Amino acid sequence: MHNIAVTLCERAQQHPHAIAVHEWHGGLLGGGYSTLTYGELDRDSDDLARGLTAIGIGRGVRTVLMVPPGPDFFALAFGMAKAGVVPVLVDPGMGTQNLRTCLEEAAPEAFIAVPRAHLARVLLGWGKHTIRTSVTVGGAGLLGGHTLDEVRAIGRDRTERTLVPVELDETAAILFTSGSTGVPKGVVYTHGNFGEQVRSLRRISHLGEQEVNLTTFPPFALFDPALGMTTIVPPMDFARPITANPRKLVDAIFRFGVTNLFCSPALLGVLTRWLVENDVHVPSIRRVISAGAPVSLALVRALATRLARAAKILTPYGATEALPVSLVAGHELSAEGICLGHAVPGVQVAIVEVTDAPLTDVRRLPTGEIGEIVVHGDVVTHSYFRRPESTALAKICAPDGLWHRMGDVGRLDVDGRLWFYGRKSERVVLDDRTLYTVPTEALFEHVPGVERVALVGVQRDGTTQPVMCIEGNADVAVLRAIGEPHRLTTFLFHPGFPVDTRHNAKIRRHELARWAEAQRP
Repeated sequence: MHNIAVTLCERAQQHPHAIAVHEWHGGLLGGGYSTLTYGELDRDSDDLARGLTAIGIGRGVRTVLMVPPGPDFFALAFGMAKAGVVPVLVDPGMGTQNLRTCLEEAAPEAFIAVPRAHLARVLLGWGKHTIRTSVTVGGAGLLGGHTLDEVRAIGRDRTERTLVPVELDETAAILFTSGSTGVPKGVVYTHGNFGEQVRSLRRISHLGEQEVNLTTFPPFALFDPALGMTTIVPPMDFARPITANPRKLVDAIFRFGVTNLFCSPALLGVLTRWLVENDVHVPSIRRVISAGAPVSLALVRALATRLARAAKILTPYGATEALPVSLVAGHELSAEGICLGHAVPGVQVAIVEVTDAPLTDVRRLPTGEIGEIVVHGDVVTHSYFRRPESTALAKICAPDGLWHRMGDVGRLDVDGRLWFYGRKSERVVLDDRTLYTVPTEALFEHVPGVERVALVGVQRDGTTQPVMCIEGNADVAVLRAIGEPHRLTTFLFHPGFPVDTRHNAKIRRHELARWAEAQRP
């Protein structure tokens, strides 16, 4: 059975009273946590699978899911999986225009969402030519659609089988990229991709039963029931993770004995600073997983002082198109650069010559040379939805199988470890050399007063010139003294770098470049 939902069914049969989800409910005047067991989640997702199928949302139907994390979110996700529905997941923080573009490309046939998302759909015309069925979660049905409770009631009155057998290469979901370095693209996931991801995460992180995960990134939390974990949904705005109140996160850690924490480096920095400033230790945490952007050595060292000695701090490397690719533990990080660790079992990593053109073969560069990172394995997705040109650019149909171009540059060392040098699209190509963001920015990161630094290229007098954008209040004379030997002499101070909405960690250097173009240094 290839249906990913089978893992939930097995867990529910073996441990029906085990807790699947603790979710915060509350407002300005307070609140509390509600609880959902694995048995309840399994039964609820069964009802929803039958009900959705009955109203026309069945196997192969592309369906937008815009519901915040919590019991309804998990029940819908697994109910849709059981019924063979193809969820379309988009990041609400990607912006109105990007959302419209993504939904037009996905051509969804159904829309399951909270009331405000339905209102936006109607007012902005999302999917108006393709959506035939709608379900409202947490409110009355809009424009003749169904409510989630109605779907549940329909499902409870039916008895047909809910776990649809699916093929390994059958489309399981369409997940849109964040668009942090370009227009968001719909990544086509198969049931084989999802199954291998679960197996890989279990192998490399030893996640499984008896683990309690505090989620700050909903898509990752969908793996929790498949791994047999208990999920804690804390009080926070998941569309703006950087605004989370660290005190409330720590309260959840102590209340439920959280053993695993997953969050972006930006939020991890907020949480770590609070722990240090308040001299708080969190001994229950065995493992911290941070992804979405590189984690600094200084942050890892500060966080380690707040954890038990045996706790692990792990940073997996990957992308929506291929995850996980490699893994590095906190003690392996180096001040010499950004180490991404060794490739995980089942994944091959190679370095090829940097080019913006399509590739038809994988011609590996010698060890130590900087090039584009390409990967191969069962976690690698095969295409973008209705984006043949993007697929042709991102995939390599080589004699030894399909490879994905990560869009990053880096190198492999003699020990087989992968090192990150930045995004390929953010490199600055000059007449006589190419500058990569990571090693160039590292020159200035430790200058007093520098909070963040970003390299961009701007067009002046018909040529590309490197510009260092600085966030903070550093001494320009010091910056120039460091930069002049490397022919880096232009510095612009920015009040606050634009960052991605998904992790609040990736600097939007393309936006910074446009800003820098308009300046007159």
